[in-house]
Amino acid sequence: MKVVKILCAVAAGLVALLLVGACLSWAPDRTVESLTARWGSPPSRFVELEGMRVHLRDEGPANDLEPIVLLHGTSASLHTWDGWVAALRSHRRVIRLDLPGFGLTGPAPDHDYSLTRYVRFIAEFLDAMGVRRCVLVGNSLGGAVAWETAVALPDRVTRLVLVDAAGYPMQANSVPIGFTLARIPLLAPLLRNVLPRAIVEASVRNVYSDPDKVTPELVDRYYELALRAGNRQALVERFSQAPGGEDAALIPQVRQPTLILWGRDDRLIPVAFGRRFASEIVGSKLVVLDGLGHVPQEEDPKRTVAALEDFIAAR
Repeated sequence: MKVVKILCAVAAGLVALLLVGACLSWAPDRTVESLTARWGSPPSRFVELEGMRVHLRDEGPANDLEPIVLLHGTSASLHTWDGWVAALRSHRRVIRLDLPGFGLTGPAPDHDYSLTRYVRFIAEFLDAMGVRRCVLVGNSLGGAVAWETAVALPDRVTRLVLVDAAGYPMQANSVPIGFTLARIPLLAPLLRNVLPRAIVEASVRNVYSDPDKVTPELVDRYYELALRAGNRQALVERFSQAPGGEDAALIPQVRQPTLILWGRDDRLIPVAFGRRFASEIVGSKLVVLDGLGHVPQEEDPKRTVAALEDFIAAR
């Protein structure tokens, strides 16, 4: 009986700790309106597309007939490209957006987060922006969307840039804790209302080569946009629908001039996958950058955008 009482006391203590932790980490959804002032101020604008108000920024010369279109990765937003846009907008038209399920755009009404669905969305987005042909750039999930779009719409993508891109079955050396939790179905109801900021910070630090570059302001961005109404549920749905690698057989069909840009210290999608992309995309160029992780465009905008501009200049 004494052992039972001790076990009951321990269990009660654990439950109490969990309840206290849940209360301290209570983070219900935030409305898009409450987030727009900070994360959607000019030059942001919104376009109605497929039942969503898609958040985008369109900067640089309007007469650029071959704009650069930038696609972010899982749980990121168009802000991941801030450094690149600052370097490019004086002489190139640069368009970026929050993909369905992320940022201020929020969840897709049909709850479809397959790559095929994202490709259809990108085609409609380009139509809405009046873009006939573009240089298409994508990081992580955005990279998978980019190469699959290049295969599906070869006449609309003139050049392709893959930045630590997804596409092959996952073989990570380390996975951010936020992604791990989102892949556990039993936790989905809890995650809709609980999100410790420390988990977001740990996840961002995990994908950087130098965690000291992760500032409180950067964590604020990832954390607050994760709370946008519907985004946490969309993340759970995306992981359940697209585990990774389902369309990898299409990668050798990429025919566009392709730059493959990779952080050598990427632990989520290791550099071996960059080499695999390079081996399967004929004529592609692989650039591996020391001291950078999974989001090199964010960790070192200057060095990474220089590689992009060299590639574009090499006609």
